[in-house]
Amino acid sequence: MKKFFASDNYSGVHSKIMKALMESNTGHEFAYGEDTYTAQVEKEFKNIFGDVGVYMVYNGTGSNVLALEACKKRGSSVVCVDTAHIHCDETGALANITGLSTLPIKNINGKINLNEIDALYGENRGTFHKTKPDILSITQATEVGTVYSLEELEEIKKYVKKNEMILHMDGARIANACVELGCSLKEMTGDMGVDILSFGGTKNGLMFGEVIIIFNKEIDVEFLRLRKQCLQLNSKMRYQSAQYIEYLKDNLWYQNAKNANDMAKYFDLKLRELGVEVTNKVESNALFAILPKKIIEPMQEFCYFYIWNENKNEVRFVTSFDTTKEDIDKFIEKLKELLKDK
Repeated sequence: MKKFFASDNYSGVHSKIMKALMESNTGHEFAYGEDTYTAQVEKEFKNIFGDVGVYMVYNGTGSNVLALEACKKRGSSVVCVDTAHIHCDETGALANITGLSTLPIKNINGKINLNEIDALYGENRGTFHKTKPDILSITQATEVGTVYSLEELEEIKKYVKKNEMILHMDGARIANACVELGCSLKEMTGDMGVDILSFGGTKNGLMFGEVIIIFNKEIDVEFLRLRKQCLQLNSKMRYQSAQYIEYLKDNLWYQNAKNANDMAKYFDLKLRELGVEVTNKVESNALFAILPKKIIEPMQEFCYFYIWNENKNEVRFVTSFDTTKEDIDKFIEKLKELLKDK
């Protein structure tokens, strides 16, 4: 197969985004975010989120690290689930660059258990011998494809306010979560007490680049200097901004995410029809399934995907903006063939 189900990072660039990139490649523009494209996209994001700070950055890890650097106080630490990208998949970048440590909480279907924060780290607030859990970082959609409901986000908002914490949202797949909830981007973020948001687009049809959205004015102070210090300032920012102008135009971001979500649900249906055990409720564009060990490798050779839990023979499939029913049907036919011979 020419397409994979390993990750939405494996997909290409949406044709409209590529066209926007090509069209922006004419003449000269001011550098370091002083260009007309960046001015336009900042205005578009403010139309969506309100009076916020809008900052282009290079990538997801950089977005998370820079956002949390802006949030930290002396002796701060970051509470997150044990599956969080900042805890598991960023090679210790957060600690290496910011000095912040993560305080992991065992996830429940990828989500934070607020009761566990006090149980595990409540004493940290009262002694200078331990880092203080000043920041809570949540991921929407989560690493296991689940989506925080608005009711769950409201509870998180209350907890953060009560404990005087700062709320960071890793929104690498925020568009997929928004589609599932059927709400606006602002309703799911700023209205829910999010102080700073890592807004993702690369996984949803862009070539590169993420955006940091800052709701909290205190965090926004001198952020331009901080972005430069943390190596996340793109001199030729017009190319990144041109992508986002097209991405936000006519809700392309929503259309891309909806296709990915719809294809995941279709994939779920087809796997269940074969009798394959799907281990999660499909709420975004990721699904997890148990396959016979014998067929995993040949299926990976046919169409690559990740093994999630080797002990359980659990694998992960991720659909993308360009996934089609035909892609899934082709995969299912091969899977059916191998299941017969197992």
